[in-house]
Amino acid sequence: MKKDYLIWDLPLRLFHWLLVLTFGALWLTAELGSEYMEYHMYCGYFMLFLLGFRVIWGLVGTTHAKFINFFPTLSRVKNYLAPKSSKENNKVAGHNPMGAIMVFLMLSLLLAQAVSGLFITDDVFTSGPYNGVLEGDWQKLANRVHDLGFTLLQAFVALHVAAIIFYKVVKKTNLVKPMFTGKKSSEDVTEASSIKHSKLLIALVVAVLVAVFIYWLVVVNAPVIEEYYYY
Repeated sequence: MKKDYLIWDLPLRLFHWLLVLTFGALWLTAELGSEYMEYHMYCGYFMLFLLGFRVIWGLVGTTHAKFINFFPTLSRVKNYLAPKSSKENNKVAGHNPMGAIMVFLMLSLLLAQAVSGLFITDDVFTSGPYNGVLEGDWQKLANRVHDLGFTLLQAFVALHVAAIIFYKVVKKTNLVKPMFTGKKSSEDVTEASSIKHSKLLIALVVAVLVAVFIYWLVVVNAPVIEEYYYY
């Protein structure tokens, strides 16, 4: 009899969908123009919080959330891509090696995007809390990273959506539903590969600590840059 097993913990699923919504909000506020840059910055701070949580959760979270358990080493990638006999398959409980590559690339790009946003300005209404700290080529680099990073992220989002459609249509594997329910069928995973619970108390502690750090980073520790007004 078919049975469902818990694979993706609740904190990881919340992170995933909040990340989707936050990226969408960042995209929208960037397109709407300077009047919405303040909201763009707030969304950026929340993105930093989400990414900070994911980094820590990748160390202390549940089995399939831990980076060490799905890091795409060369041997894992080779084994996944190697031809399989009819009795073998490429089904993996958590991220498969190809999906893992996408995860690490996306997290790296998002982190670079969020951090670079702390140092730039729209030259009209809003500046990042660390704008003015960098000088010369470093400031140009931050601006370039933020501009180029967004273009790359758009491309990777399109690739990610294409991969989801490919798995659904060609491989008959629904990657979206488990990210809502957290569960996969016994046809795809074994009970031994499942997790017992979502470590909610640990997740709450991590979330609070990361939130405090982000507040310190963008409010308490942000340097005061003197402004001169000319009349």
